[in-house]
Amino acid sequence: MPTKATIERARQDKREGKSPSTQAGEFIHEEIEHIRQGKHGARNTKQAIAIGLSEARRAGVDLPPPKKGRTSERTRRSAELAYETGQGKRKPRSPSRRRARATENALKREGRGAVSHEALSRHAKQSAAARRRQGGVGQGVDKPASARKRSTKASRSKRASSSTARKTRSTSARRASSKRAASTRRRASKGTQRRRRATAASH
Repeated sequence: MPTKATIERARQDKREGKSPSTQAGEFIHEEIEHIRQGKHGARNTKQAIAIGLSEARRAGVDLPPPKKGRTSERTRRSAELAYETGQGKRKPRSPSRRRARATENALKREGRGAVSHEALSRHAKQSAAARRRQGGVGQGVDKPASARKRSTKASRSKRASSSTARKTRSTSARRASSKRAASTRRRASKGTQRRRRATAASH
């Protein structure tokens, strides 16, 4: 069960107009802290995050379950039940004491390495790479194929122009640097010649 402080932080995020995923982040952070404190463990980082998302949905965060094909049917069904419970569409039912105790004991047998800084960083990078492979929201996953193709062409053109601009800037910078160096050498040469003439005149 999430603490009252976590629920209040999520409600504060909602009042501030933050997204449901940001609100759910409060519950995920709480689960991570529970695992680090040794209250229970997690098999992997995904399981730790899934527990936090389930708690968020049950607490009323408007975070819809994943669409079909994005995850296993069992996971999607579990998310649907939690979402319906949090939105008041389904009467909450607690599992039997035996099942609850078995689940708790199973989690306690798991380790705490799933929420280490290295594991969280690795999971974040893998998730970002998966979003890039799938196109991501910014690339217009829900757009038609023609729109996605135009968006891809535009992004490629933009990257090419920015690369050309960087090369141009670097070339001009090199030219300016070489000009400054040549000017410095000329001044040094003139100074050396003046000193030589002064020395010869004195003798």
